Amino acid sequence: MKAIAVLCIGLMSFILPSVTSPNIYQFTMNSIEGKPVPLAQYKGKVVIIVNTASKCGLTPQYADLEKFYKEYKGKGVVVLGFPANNFMKQEPGSNEEIKGFCEKNYGVTFDMFEKIEVKGKEIHPLYAFLTQKSQNGAVESEVSWNFQKFVINKKGEVVASFSPRAGIYDAEVVELVNKLVAE
Repeated sequence: MKAIAVLCIGLMSFILPSVTSPNIYQFTMNSIEGKPVPLAQYKGKVVIIVNTASKCGLTPQYADLEKFYKEYKGKGVVVLGFPANNFMKQEPGSNEEIKGFCEKNYGVTFDMFEKIEVKGKEIHPLYAFLTQKSQNGAVESEVSWNFQKFVINKKGEVVASFSPRAGIYDAEVVELVNKLVAE
């Protein structure tokens, strides 16, 4: 009888899939140079995902994002920029133009990706995941403008979204990132 019980338990663990929290590691995105980048390469890091634009009143946030990235990358934090032209066509350039603009004007060294849609009918699946609690399990937060920030923990889970007007050095953002780094 014991052998049957052990066999049944063994079969059940084989049949039932392991339960994991929804995370960003399921996505592969194209770098701004067009090369595939599996987001799984950021496992174990705190990730800040930001939709960006070159012709926006908030564009100067690139400077603080770069400064923050340089300050925190040694602590296991990365910043990922996703150009988007969803708001008043404030990111009209090609990927090559965007890359040049970011490097020339703000010295951006954090990872930048190809231009995508961050809202609307053509929303990229990554942003559908980031913005819909039904997909990410934690946060419901439509992208309201350029430079909205999503904070991802070391397990790849969405833990917060910050308004485009919130700077990367706002106390609430820094406090959360420091907490996640310490976990």
